[in-house]
Amino acid sequence: MYRALRRLPAETAHELAMALIRAAGAVPGLAAVLRRVLGPRDPVLRVRAMGLDFPGPLGMAAGFDKDARGVPVLGALGFGFVEVGTVTARPQPGNPKPRLFRLMDDRAIVNRMGFNNDGAAAAAARLRRSRGPRVTGRGPRVIVGVNIGKTRAVPEQDAIADYVASARAVAPVADYVVVNVSSPNTPGLRDLQAVDRLKPLLVAVRDVLNGVPLLVKIAPDLADDDVDAIADLAVSLGLDGIIATNTTVSRDGLASSPAAVAAAGAGGLSGPPLRERSLAVLRRLRERAALNSEAGGDQLVLIAAGGIETADDAAERLAAGATLVQAYTAFVYGGPLWPRRINAGLAERLRV
Repeated sequence: MYRALRRLPAETAHELAMALIRAAGAVPGLAAVLRRVLGPRDPVLRVRAMGLDFPGPLGMAAGFDKDARGVPVLGALGFGFVEVGTVTARPQPGNPKPRLFRLMDDRAIVNRMGFNNDGAAAAAARLRRSRGPRVTGRGPRVIVGVNIGKTRAVPEQDAIADYVASARAVAPVADYVVVNVSSPNTPGLRDLQAVDRLKPLLVAVRDVLNGVPLLVKIAPDLADDDVDAIADLAVSLGLDGIIATNTTVSRDGLASSPAAVAAAGAGGLSGPPLRERSLAVLRRLRERAALNSEAGGDQLVLIAAGGIETADDAAERLAAGATLVQAYTAFVYGGPLWPRRINAGLAERLRV
């Protein structure tokens, strides 16, 4: 089945994969069985961060489960946490299709989805129904982050109110919330990474979260000085963490043919070509936070994403200062047993 999906257009394959995940979640007891077989169980993998206990450091990055439809099964497949979204305050269809492409020679993906989702309120309602003990009082809870973005139709001057509306909707069901200002697929969104615009946004969102941890997700395409400025801002605000990084607009160093790259067109590139820059941004954030250690920089949680494909990649990010790691593209190429393989390999490396 997995190999058959790879022969389909990328978005069609994704939709079918999500349908299978939802179907598995509808089978009583199946998620619990999968969790016992595939879930992270080795004590060496456990992580305590942001006041939360993660069974393992490997999480599902935002973008795969945009509408919070597959959380229990994704958690059961071996992800220590699942970040859903990006969700927006208003439902929106996203960009015209086709908008998702594989670059097979690079094991990469190009997407220009445009935050297609059913809206923050719909995602929150699904999480209320599926989260386990917060609703039912039974079974282990999957740690869930909710990634929020700006509704495309909302003018930039109203962006803060739009983010606040999403944050207010998801705060009661989220273990942490991520402000996404780094997708390249919503016009003007990355401009919000400028510190003078980012600071009031983060302050306003935090004010409605009632203590739910708040993180910001940044782009790999930022200049180093801008990375430093965001690290300084995060420390000064007492932000809980930073996710480094989102997808890139760069097309440098690709193995895929120019024709294949041109056919994919514009959008964010994810996968192994992102590895080196994402690692560099992570290291810079950790170094900058260390310089601010007296102001609380040592408490800043860094979640590494971008080009993590192997257990060595994950271990390298943890050694470089990440507390947790996330993946999406490698799961698409590696299949449903990929998280289990990464957890097993990572456990071996953490014991060395």
